[in-house]
Amino acid sequence: MADQARFAEQAMQFMPSLYSAALRMTRNPSDAEDLVQETYLKAYRAYGTFNEGTNLKAWLYRILTNTYINSYRARRRRPEQVDLDDVEDLYLYRRLGGLEAANAGRSAEEQVLEHFTEGDVKAAVEALPDQFRMAVLLADVEGFSYKEIADILEVPIGTVMSRLHRGRKALQKTLHDFGKERGLVDQAAETTS
Repeated sequence: MADQARFAEQAMQFMPSLYSAALRMTRNPSDAEDLVQETYLKAYRAYGTFNEGTNLKAWLYRILTNTYINSYRARRRRPEQVDLDDVEDLYLYRRLGGLEAANAGRSAEEQVLEHFTEGDVKAAVEALPDQFRMAVLLADVEGFSYKEIADILEVPIGTVMSRLHRGRKALQKTLHDFGKERGLVDQAAETTS
């Protein structure tokens, strides 16, 4: 059984990464804060069930994920909030990005990636069905192992592997289609391969 004071001290170090994950899940800063607060409240109340020496971060993510699935899906129907500062930053970035001097010395990859904004990638990830999106976020963003993801989502490892494969393929297709729309994919080379 975990010591309550020690548990609180150890659990607090994961708050920034839990908030980031909650923000990706809820897509809303205030909802993410509420989700993290509720996660910590549940974890604190259930500290007696936590076995010291096991993966505390994975245990907290499991609580976070289950809380999101149970409580926040119904709230997603609310309109999304956009931070005005993000819009202004994007405007300034595009304004400054048009300068020819900024393009000098950049690799082909950097020039192509310039056409994909953070919003485009986020939209592609958010378009994934929940089960695939959660697996992709936990693996590729949070860096959890298959076993840890299986524990967090309470599914077999094979299911995690399948969801990751299918989620990554769907993400790849969405980004590829986006590249075609923007003229980043050579249509002639694509038909000959």
